[in-house]
Amino acid sequence: MKRVNIFVVSILLTILLVFAGCTSNSLSGVPVTSSTLSAITQAVSPPPSIASLAGVEATLEYIYTQVNPSVVNISVLQKQTTVSTQIPGFSFSDPQSPQLQYSEVLGSGFVWDSAGDIVTNNHVVANADNISITFYDGTIVPGKVVGTDSDSDLAVVKVDMPTDQIKPVQMADSSQLKVGQLAIAIGNPFGLQGTMTVGFVSSLGRVLSANENAVGAAYSIPDIIQTDAALNPGNSGGVLLDDTGKVIGVTSSIATTSGSSAGVGFAIPSAIVQQVVPALINTGHYDHPYLGLVLVSLNPDISAAMNLPSNQRGALVETVTAGGPADKAGFQGSQKKVTINGQQLPVGGDVIIAYNSQTVKSSDDLVTFLARSGSVGQTVTLTVLRGGQQIKLQVTLGARPSS
Repeated sequence: MKRVNIFVVSILLTILLVFAGCTSNSLSGVPVTSSTLSAITQAVSPPPSIASLAGVEATLEYIYTQVNPSVVNISVLQKQTTVSTQIPGFSFSDPQSPQLQYSEVLGSGFVWDSAGDIVTNNHVVANADNISITFYDGTIVPGKVVGTDSDSDLAVVKVDMPTDQIKPVQMADSSQLKVGQLAIAIGNPFGLQGTMTVGFVSSLGRVLSANENAVGAAYSIPDIIQTDAALNPGNSGGVLLDDTGKVIGVTSSIATTSGSSAGVGFAIPSAIVQQVVPALINTGHYDHPYLGLVLVSLNPDISAAMNLPSNQRGALVETVTAGGPADKAGFQGSQKKVTINGQQLPVGGDVIIAYNSQTVKSSDDLVTFLARSGSVGQTVTLTVLRGGQQIKLQVTLGARPSS
């Protein structure tokens, strides 16, 4: 067995020596031309996949260098008062005196303009008693809340910094996003400042609850961007970027059962951010456009119950708020309910199929159009189906009641 192995090794060595000799002879004594050099260069060039990867890495490095100086770490202290209770057998000088304690909330934010306005999530700075803003270079300055909007989960914090030491971000148009495009998050997960993660736009048009602690009417944030770029506690208020380094959204929340990233993160789209933030800076609040309607997305079962084509899409008006904008415009709600698959569902009301010139396929569509381009006092045209016939109704948008 050993002799066979030695024999095989000898043959392999002979082949290698012959190959080396052939290679050496083929080059020796032969003029090296430009075409020869080109052939050699092509032979040792990296595969296209490696070259492409290097390009992607260079792009990400550039984006991080340009945008990270605009992203800040936000530390919020909140006062919490506790009252001690007397324990039998133990003596305390003042058992019922309140004790002041602080809890810390960590989040992210980004520079909006050269005036020192910092954008973040409302839930990061809610009930703040003290706010510290840490910039990428370690500079720490106090911050003051100048505007909040719980219905979009956005807030603006003001800092006093020289204009040459702060760098505003550039905003993109989130309405032009497509699923599959690159999504880059920069923030401070778990307080780890300047963390960048990369993924894709996983989905568009998600709807999130705006304020789970609302008393009275509760609203939703439409047009939400879903991404698989890793987001964790502390990323709230940070940036979600496109492949040019422009902000497409404000990272806001995650879907998780463990409390950390599960590959499903959400960002408030730049289209809404650009509507809300200027108002927060100027007035401290934002008035959301309001129709005064309760809507249900049309489905084949409801369509059949209303003698509409099974493929008819739209937003069915369930109820009309008395005295609201839609009521004044003459909208009609659903007057009866039918049982479909064991559920009581409304039927008979107006079905909204267009907002100005934009097709409405669901109630979420209508809410999205309002959030993107609607404004209080604006008159819009809604096309509705009533009794199988199309009619157009003019509505002057009002201000949404507070949640």
